Amino acid sequence: MNYIDVMQVYAGVNGDATRRLYALLEERGPIGHVAVNLFRCHKNSSRAKVYRRSSSRGAAYDTKQWAMSNLCRLLGEHAAALGIAWGWREDPKQEVHRWVLYVELPTGQVSFHTDVRGDGPDYAGEWDGVKEVGHDRICRFIAHHVFEPQPA
Repeated sequence: MNYIDVMQVYAGVNGDATRRLYALLEERGPIGHVAVNLFRCHKNSSRAKVYRRSSSRGAAYDTKQWAMSNLCRLLGEHAAALGIAWGWREDPKQEVHRWVLYVELPTGQVSFHTDVRGDGPDYAGEWDGVKEVGHDRICRFIAHHVFEPQPA
């Protein structure tokens, strides 16, 4: 899949297309499993922000939290081999969702706020200050580093 294909799945609401993308990613091994959970975290977080019914919003945030737990477990096992830096840092400016999971992808930093710190190391870096680009960075990572890996 190329970048446009991945972005169309991200922007769409077609469950079958999303499941097909996840299946293709999972065939790629650990990097694909990491990619599935990054994609799932971000897509569910974004969807939750637009849902009007609180039950749909709550279900999306629950799925995001589940995917974050999966992501932390996978990164704990494979981040070093994949060359991905990651970790947790507290955001004192937030009253409720104070914990931030940072993941350094080859396409840039992505982050996810939550109310509970998950498993994993402390994050040694800083937020890069760039807003509203997580979806693009994740979709580029999937297209260019999972489906079309760059030569070493």
